[in-house]
Amino acid sequence: MEFYLYLALFAPLAGSLFASLFGASKKNLIAGLVPSLLLFTSFVSSTILLVHILSGGEAVHVEMMTWMATGDLYIPFGFLVDEVSVTMMMVVTIVSTVVHFYSIGYMDHDKAFNRFFAWLSAFVFSMMVLVMSDNFAGLFIGWEGVGLCSWALIGFWYHKESATWAANEAFIMNRIADLGMLIGIFLVYWNTGTLQYNEAFAAMPSLETDVLVWTGIFLFIGAMGKSAQFPLHTWLADAMEGPTPVSALIHAATMVTAGVYLVVRANPLYDMIPEVGIFIASLGAFVALFAASMALVNRDMKRIIAYSTLSQLGYMFVAAGLGAYWVALFHLMAHAFFKALLFLGAGNVMHAMHDELDPFKMGGLKKAMKWTFIMMTLASVALAGIFPLAGFFSKDLILEVAFIEHHYVIYSVLLFTAGLTAFYSFRLVALIFHGEERYKLFGVHPHEAYKFMLIAMSPLLLLAIIAGAFKMTYFEMVTAVLPATEYHVHSAMTYWIMTIGTQLFVILAIAYAYKKYANSNVKVPDGTSKMENRLCYKILSNQYYIPYFYEEYLVKPYRELSAVFWKQVDLKVVDATVDGIANIIYTTGEKTRGMQSGNLSTMLKWMVVGTVALLTLAVVFGLAVRYSVEINAILSALGVK
Repeated sequence: MEFYLYLALFAPLAGSLFASLFGASKKNLIAGLVPSLLLFTSFVSSTILLVHILSGGEAVHVEMMTWMATGDLYIPFGFLVDEVSVTMMMVVTIVSTVVHFYSIGYMDHDKAFNRFFAWLSAFVFSMMVLVMSDNFAGLFIGWEGVGLCSWALIGFWYHKESATWAANEAFIMNRIADLGMLIGIFLVYWNTGTLQYNEAFAAMPSLETDVLVWTGIFLFIGAMGKSAQFPLHTWLADAMEGPTPVSALIHAATMVTAGVYLVVRANPLYDMIPEVGIFIASLGAFVALFAASMALVNRDMKRIIAYSTLSQLGYMFVAAGLGAYWVALFHLMAHAFFKALLFLGAGNVMHAMHDELDPFKMGGLKKAMKWTFIMMTLASVALAGIFPLAGFFSKDLILEVAFIEHHYVIYSVLLFTAGLTAFYSFRLVALIFHGEERYKLFGVHPHEAYKFMLIAMSPLLLLAIIAGAFKMTYFEMVTAVLPATEYHVHSAMTYWIMTIGTQLFVILAIAYAYKKYANSNVKVPDGTSKMENRLCYKILSNQYYIPYFYEEYLVKPYRELSAVFWKQVDLKVVDATVDGIANIIYTTGEKTRGMQSGNLSTMLKWMVVGTVALLTLAVVFGLAVRYSVEINAILSALGVK
């Protein structure tokens, strides 16, 4: 099995290196096809490892080589394929393979076609390192690797100022969070003497509670940044400046779920500090509602889906915070399939609408884009959590967890958020595919995506439909390493009331969305409608003015303080000191240059001067040594020490 581990891990790296060989040269189809095939190879290898685990095989653990060994510190390049990591491997390889093949068509006319695949495959390799490492240091390498690659992919169209700004925002905000995570990793090593998962977690029960709490908090700060939890959330919506396949892979299915994976992987730690778990769950419930509310009024198709991702990440953190780690991982997996499908469907719509993102400028596209309409509708049904699609089995299970654990406030927030999710999801579907063909006002002639792009999307559609049916099989597998708690409402009547009530609530939200936005009376808002003048609408459309607060009270003061230090300290002190020393040396050199005239008479004169100076120094030093006792006595008499 070791061979398949290495193949799954390094095939994406080989694809990245292959695509990079073509560099900035003209588009070459092979630069996209070969990395895509290598990603498929990684998927096949991951599937073989999954079958091995499902059949009762032992976890595959390899130490490729020693990375660091000094004193008591020993960190190998070690990789582990167990029930948790193989789940993430399957999610990463399935979605990335689909996205790679899809991108061959989506990026067809882009001048930087080759560069795109080099970075995309490098991202997948970094993500595989993150989920397959057997220690915190290896996880951190992958963690920073995906951060670097996401920066390059968000700012892929670097000629656009908005893209470079969004890339820098994501990079800087994640580095702030990663400082917290790094402190958490240092605390793990300082108190346990190791960074290996199994050894560190085995040593933690003997540690003081305060140490465990601070370790859990700092590790979670890193998770907050990567999974865009409040208040480090603003970068995710802005990251939609990148190509849509990037959004499908990074911002729906892989990188943003790394924070959830970290909490799940560190479950032995968080089991010992339930108070931190309650905080994580409470923050997750808040973010779920917070993000969903912003999606209600947004007029950017990709940002609506991004807010939906942020909201669903909140659901995952609720489950993880309440100790239902396998439930969090199950929703992570199911969500990856239908959310990636939604993003790729949005990419089809963007191509058809010449990169238009405002759904109010679309309408009636189901006639021209039948298959995209079917796929996005079914993905939205799964997202809304309607039986029997995947979202029903994973998202509703989180509601049950909150109810069973008696966290009724969290349960109520998540239930209300489920209704909002259904509303904004089908608001988007209704505005894009139903009603009057508003796009004709803008002279657009939409068309369906290439057939092979639709075929590439079909595995995600299938999984969005059937993934929930494997809940018990998944439970039996993953609970070999995670707490094996089954969550069932004790009263059958209560369960059916909850389930049917939730389904009716969601269906009513969908019906209201269709009634409001699927008819032919929807017009392109001009910015002066009654709705847009309402205070609530302004607050939501401006993201609760949090980006404004950051800009006015954090970024601007920092920029102004930096300007002061630059002008008053850097220029007048640091630069002036360095330049002054350089000027003195330069001036001295200019003045003494005449000494090297080459004239023999002048050179002899300087030799005499030098000889006299050296003899004088020798005499003075000799006298000082000869009469050192007398000199010390005189100095002592004068009171000089």
